[in-house]
Formats: sequence, C-alpha cells, structure tokens
Amino acid sequence: MDVHQSAGGVEPEFAGLFDSSTEHASPMRLDQAVNGLRRMQPELSAGQTIIPAQRRALIYFGVAGLTLWTAAPDAAEGIAFSLLALAFAMVTLIRIAALWQFVRPNSDSNPAGVIVDPGGSLPPYTLLVPLYRESSVAVGLVKALLALDYPANQLQIMFITEADDDETRMALIGAGLQKHMHIVTVPDGAPRTKARALNYGLTFARGELVGIYDAEDVPDPGQLRAAVAAFRSAGPEIACLQARLSIYNPGRNFLTRQFTLEYAALFDGILPALDKLGLPLPLGGTSNHFRRRDLEGAGAWDPFNVTEDADLGVRLARLQKRVAMLDSVTWEEAPDTVAAWFAQRTRWIKGWMQTYLVHMRYPVQLWRELGLWQFLGFQLIFGGLILSALAHPYFYAAVLMRVLDGTLLKWPVDGLEALLWWTCCFNVVASYASSIALVALAVAHRGGRLLVGSALGLPVYWLVISLASYKAVVEIIMRPHHWSKTPHKGIGRETLVWPIDPDGEGRVAQV
Repeated sequence: MDVHQSAGGVEPEFAGLFDSSTEHASPMRLDQAVNGLRRMQPELSAGQTIIPAQRRALIYFGVAGLTLWTAAPDAAEGIAFSLLALAFAMVTLIRIAALWQFVRPNSDSNPAGVIVDPGGSLPPYTLLVPLYRESSVAVGLVKALLALDYPANQLQIMFITEADDDETRMALIGAGLQKHMHIVTVPDGAPRTKARALNYGLTFARGELVGIYDAEDVPDPGQLRAAVAAFRSAGPEIACLQARLSIYNPGRNFLTRQFTLEYAALFDGILPALDKLGLPLPLGGTSNHFRRRDLEGAGAWDPFNVTEDADLGVRLARLQKRVAMLDSVTWEEAPDTVAAWFAQRTRWIKGWMQTYLVHMRYPVQLWRELGLWQFLGFQLIFGGLILSALAHPYFYAAVLMRVLDGTLLKWPVDGLEALLWWTCCFNVVASYASSIALVALAVAHRGGRLLVGSALGLPVYWLVISLASYKAVVEIIMRPHHWSKTPHKGIGRETLVWPIDPDGEGRVAQV
C-alpha cells in the first residue's frame, strides 16, 4: 500500500493491509498524538492536573474548613449537610429530566437498530479501534466489524495496537482481515492511554467521518449508514453522534446486572434528556461518530485525560458544537469481576475529576464559551455526580453515629439543623426513588423485564461507586495519567454475531 507523506499529514489508500510499526512509523505522528492538544490549547490539556491558582484555592478552602470544624463544629456540620443536600439534589434533577424523557411523546425518534438508508453516495468512513492485550476477543471483533453494512471501498478500519502487544497483532492477522482493515502499531511511549492510541491512528485516517469502537463491541450492522443519514439531516453544529450502548452479558452476576441497569438508564434516559435540553454530553468512549474536520478542529483527544471521551464532549460544546444521540445500538461487555469493575470505575471517576479541574481552571471563560445554561449544566453533570459520589457515605455515617449515640430520634423538630437533616433525607429518598424508577423504565423499554428487580440493589452499588471515588482522589494525586486496563473475555458475544456468510455479509440478532 502506498503512503504519501506531506505537510498535511499521511495519506494512505483505503485498500491494503499494512502495519505502521515499520516504514510508516514517524516521530512526527507520535509527537502530534501526544502533544497536539497541549501545544494548540495548553489550558485545556490535563498534562498538568491542577494549575497553581487551583492548588492555592484548595489549600485555602481546606484550611478554612479545618479551622471552622475545630472552632465551630455545629456550623461545620451544617455546611457539610448543605453540600450533601446540594449534591443529591443536582443528581436527582438529572434523573428527573431523564424520567421526563421517557414519559413525553417522542415521535421524531427512529427505533434503535433500524437501518436507515441515507441515499446517494456514501462518504469515506474511518473506524479507529484501539486494542491492548485483546487477543482473546480479536476473532469476534473482526466478525462484528465485517458485519457492518458499508461499502468496503469506502471504509477504512484501523486496529490500533501497542508496540509490546505482538499477541494481539498475531490474533488479528489470524482472524482473516480484509483489504480495508489495517493494523497500526503505536510506538512505545507515555502516557500509555487510549487517547494517545486514537490520536496516533487519526494521523492515518482518510475518512470524512470517523468512528470509534472498543475491542468487545458488536455494533448494529446499519450503524454507519444511520450515522451518515443523521449527519446529512443535521445542521453543521452537530459534530458528533453517540450511539446507544447495551450489555450482552447481564446475567453473569450482581455487578453485570447493575452495569446493565446503569447503561440502560444512561443511554436511554439521561443522555437523550441532556441532548433534548441542549446540555453538554459526556461521550461514552465507544460508538462515537465524528465529522472529522470538527474532531481535528477540537484538538482530538487529550492523551493525558483517562476519560478522554467525556472531556472531548465538553470541548466540543465550548466550540459551539453539539453531540447528538444516534438511535442505533452497540453491544458491549460489562466487567464481571470486582477487581476489573473497581479499576475501571476508579479510572472513570478520576477522569471526570480531571475533566472538571481542566475546564474549571478559568470559570469566567468557560461561562462565556458555554453560556449560562450549559455552564450550569456542566456543574450539574460533572460537579454534581462527583460530589454526590464522594458525599454519599457521609450520610450513612451520620445516621450510624446518631444511632450509636441514641440521638437519631431526638433531633430537634425545628430549626436549621432539622431543616438540613430532613432535606438530606428527602434528597436521598428522592434520589433512590427516581433512580429506581428510571432504571426500571429503561430496562423495561429494552425488553429486559427480568432485570427490573435488580434495581433494588442500587444502594449497595452506589456505595461501591463511592469507594471507587475515594480511590480516584488518591490516584489523581499520586498517578493522574495511569490507565487501568479493563480485561475483556467476549463471553456472551457469540449470542449476537452469527458466523460470517461466504459472501462476506453478517447479521446481528437483536436480543
């Protein structure tokens, strides 16, 4: 395959299998992948976790809080309860908006999974698929991507591997790659993140549209055509489409069931509600479809942010671009062990903390770029969810202390302390009630009625999320750019992907 190096980057042909680890590797591309955003917009890079002004502010608030707690513990407790009430109120508002999304009529929505014919010629499309130590799922991944209903001569699929991962490369080659599928090897270096791999792969991209998939994914075969149709019918402000994600291994254990409920509520309720309200959408990390010019104009992904997807959604909003939901499903695998789930969740929350810190470096500038409505939405989505995860155990600790010292039922019936206490109780009850209602509606909407009863396990699940949030605080201080790899097994994917037909076509069973 011919590759032409020019001032504008690399221009590979669409057909032809290649491995970029040899003659196609270049320090220029690697430098762009690692430092592109940091050079273009250093204030939006998480390469520096916290700027001096933020560090000083945290020290001042910490000293002030400790002083207040020592000098006036009752006042300090009142402020703490106020923050707790605020956190839960913000999260509850998000869930109520998502519930509204389910009950309001929505006649302009295309049912998920329905193939949409965009008509006319199809634009060149690039798919970036970052992989690391995924040899066990390589065959299933290739089958799933071969099932995509898109002309091979207009499709460029890049499997992006790390330099020390020969096993995954060999598994891919043995899986029967077609001419429009390429293996790209990222040279060794730091930070070792998914975002760095994506940025490196983007330097080889030729598509007008760019999509992202993960190693365990099974996208609906018509998803690329649906994305083309959605982009053609949307205005230029739509820079990205987020497909809905669902789980194909919900029955493994408690964690996979809760993960399934979480994804159903997020992708069928919360994100569509944020979309309708015109608020910034944190991307889901896979099944994102971009107009390439908008993706590159935003600086692509931040290699120093471990939730590069959520960060990119906010950056697009700051450029007056929008992320919209795409009514097409991609099936994914939920972590089925405590260790894998806990490491993944810690990374997610750490990345959300990074995103919040980066975009709140200059709050006035953020306000100007987003406008008041989206600025408040950013505080609601990112600030509220981070604060609620950290504050959640405090409520139970306060209740336990009151039970142990016998004062739980002796609290005053009036006054500020009672007001704060009952406000917190109401917020916690409303948060649980709205969340249980939301996941029940979302799962029932997807046909998974047997999972509805699992919604009662949410209180336990939330406490474990809170534990992960405190580990995330430690990690953002000690190793902010460390990427915890989530292992994949592909268990359950065989129920979705049928064997590839001799003519190269595939089908997905909607289960």
